[in-house]
Amino acid sequence: MSATVTTAALRAEGLTRVFGTGAAQVTALSGAAVSVAPGELLVVRGPSGSGKTTLLNLLGGLDKPTSGQVWLGERELTAMSEAQVLAARRDEIGYVFQSFGLVPVLSAAENVEVPLRLRRTPAAERARRVDEALAAVGLEGHAKQRPYELSGGQQQRVGIARALAADPKVLIADEPTGQLDSATAAMVMNLLAEIVHTRGVAAIVSTHDPLLMARADRVVELHDGQVTTA
Repeated sequence: MSATVTTAALRAEGLTRVFGTGAAQVTALSGAAVSVAPGELLVVRGPSGSGKTTLLNLLGGLDKPTSGQVWLGERELTAMSEAQVLAARRDEIGYVFQSFGLVPVLSAAENVEVPLRLRRTPAAERARRVDEALAAVGLEGHAKQRPYELSGGQQQRVGIARALAADPKVLIADEPTGQLDSATAAMVMNLLAEIVHTRGVAAIVSTHDPLLMARADRVVELHDGQVTTA
């Protein structure tokens, strides 16, 4: 078995995703290969429409490729049943979204608690993990506030805390700074890098912002659905 297989937390080979049929057919991703190791922050760079979101959705089990394979550790995610993929997404993968994805009627703490409730984590353990996750992103004093009471940067930090609460092996973030000003975006990217490097999480972050490249351990560039550099 190759070193890549044994060390990568997440890897993919030959990923292709085609949408539509006939004259309406669009190839959003073509033969992409990518891998990320524990404790590595991998940035996927490319302009809008280059295939970044499609790639991240396939890597995170949110979509299925037309062809190609994805491995989570040494298990092939693309060969799992729907129930197995759901379990892997719940237990091993954390997601951070550009739109924050918070439930408006829930407090910051309750939003962070959502994945733990899905895992049926006991109440005392849930409370401990929520407190730890909010502290990790510097929001321990905002647990009872709802999203509309928080700034954009604070909402995104709640989103990061929610992704971390279940102690995932892999963190996938799709344009996590896309709605933030440059100073707040830099703060969020610094936070992600610190979490990845201190906790040993494997993280894949998409962006088209060249200012955020400096915090990456490695950069993959997508152009017209193809990996052009790595």
